[in-house]
Amino acid sequence: MARMTAARAAVEILRREGVTDAFGVPGAAINPFYAALKASGGIAHTLARHVEGASHMAEGYTRTHPGNIGVCIGTSGPAGTDMITGLYSAIGDSIPILCITGQAPTAVIHKEDFQAVDIASIAKPVTKMAVTVLEAAQVPGVFQQAFHLMRSGRPGPVLIDLPIDVQLTEIEFDPETYEPLPVYKPAASRAQVEKALGMLNAAERPLIVAGGGVINADACELLVEFAELTGTPVVPTLMGWGILPDDHELNAGMVGLQTSHRYGNATFLESDFVLGIGNRWANRHTGKLDVYTAGRKFVHVDVEPTQIGKIFAPDYGIASDAKAALELFVEVAREMKAAGRLPDRSAWAASAQERKATLQRRTHFDDIPIKPQRVYEEMNKAFGPETRYVSTIGLSQIAGAQMLHVYRPRHWINCGQAGPLGWTVPAALGVAKADPEASVVALSGDYDFQFMIEELAVGAQHRIPYVHVLVNNSYLGLIRQAQRAFDIDFQVNLEFENINAPELGVYGVDHVKVAEGLGCKAIRVTDPAELGAAFEQAKKLAAEYRVPVVVEAILERVTNISMSTTNDIGNVVEFEELATEPGHAPTSIKTLKV
Repeated sequence: MARMTAARAAVEILRREGVTDAFGVPGAAINPFYAALKASGGIAHTLARHVEGASHMAEGYTRTHPGNIGVCIGTSGPAGTDMITGLYSAIGDSIPILCITGQAPTAVIHKEDFQAVDIASIAKPVTKMAVTVLEAAQVPGVFQQAFHLMRSGRPGPVLIDLPIDVQLTEIEFDPETYEPLPVYKPAASRAQVEKALGMLNAAERPLIVAGGGVINADACELLVEFAELTGTPVVPTLMGWGILPDDHELNAGMVGLQTSHRYGNATFLESDFVLGIGNRWANRHTGKLDVYTAGRKFVHVDVEPTQIGKIFAPDYGIASDAKAALELFVEVAREMKAAGRLPDRSAWAASAQERKATLQRRTHFDDIPIKPQRVYEEMNKAFGPETRYVSTIGLSQIAGAQMLHVYRPRHWINCGQAGPLGWTVPAALGVAKADPEASVVALSGDYDFQFMIEELAVGAQHRIPYVHVLVNNSYLGLIRQAQRAFDIDFQVNLEFENINAPELGVYGVDHVKVAEGLGCKAIRVTDPAELGAAFEQAKKLAAEYRVPVVVEAILERVTNISMSTTNDIGNVVEFEELATEPGHAPTSIKTLKV
């Protein structure tokens, strides 16, 4: 039997579970693990500037390809607490990441030793498992269980805390005979699928709501096939955006209070039946439940049994992995179609496309300072269907989701449930690391960008290129808009006159100089007519220098982005004038019909 330190055994297990990349920051209490990482080889390590940044890099890495599991590593004490936000973000969106922390020696953990904190207890509410390993011989089993849990049922993160003496203790472990544990996922039965499909067939105006669980299960092609077999229009959630292309004839648009389309909400409110697959019924999607549920029946398919009925009671629920369920849905639908038992949905699907052609928001404005809608119009022109967009929260993300176009799964990579500011830069680095040849485009407002701006240096050091579109109005825009309900504009204004950059006026932080000081390239744009050329230049600079390239658009100070002010998807306020002629929305999915 091979004999090695527990730290080396852990690294060998990572390799055999398919890990090829890790993100982290070393420290005294995790150095034995780093020594094993170096000695073993085979796992590339990206040095972050902040341990929270490492956790978001791991998230971006996981979200990029089916089967990926991002790994983030930090030392004891504050390194673990810094990664809590990443763990919260991951569990909220069902993203498996593995967080590994160092810990004080077992004998002094509870004696207020330097940087000794009960990180397992702190992390438990935001993980599927959080454990401090006190016996070195348990390390292989704990890591094996971690990968089993991350992949089984509803995916999610795990934290493993390793005291330094545990890492250094030698144990018996044979890497050559190690095998991952089988993954458990519930599967629908044929009887369940037949019942659900019978309910769909009985409806006149059915919809499929497709959530992030479909992407997690790598079941997007199956969902599209099922929608095409039955002729049922599809509403992707924000986390499911890209399951089917935006220009697909069965894509009805997104629904919700904020990240929604006018035509998507209108079609949903006309529906009489909804089949939800791999979705959470998140409140930004549903709004008031009495409005959302009135006049329609619901079937909910989710991998996590306790998710069914959590928000509202569906008419029928199925606990199943999305892929297992959709394989049966496709099988049964094929049989029904062959037997001539599927209703003709063409008129209903056509009505959804009619709304898509008539209910559009205006994007073309020539104003200076730039109106944000024009930025997304120019992004649609500059960045093709292969682009992987990365964003988190704020008016930039909301407006982007209303106006950008996504055509493939995992090409809108968004932190949904947690929405932490600062997520975008490190997540984009994780995405670009996972797919080095991809066109990665991040989208931030100025405050999100400033939260973890230091991580740009990671891209410069490790040669991780991507384009970061920064829309700058020197405001906490989303919070300012929310404060309208309280008739205040308080502590949300970021403006100041920068004594070192008077040319900025009141826009404050000189993002171009900061980005350049961190080893990146940056371009500032003040005229909307120059946006297209700036995006093209950014792509060339990223390819030439292999570093992040920031394109900063100086926006008008105040813009109110379309959203509901009453928590009602039937009452979304349009603050800007709507598109009334095709030239108002030149990059819309369908040419405006007037």
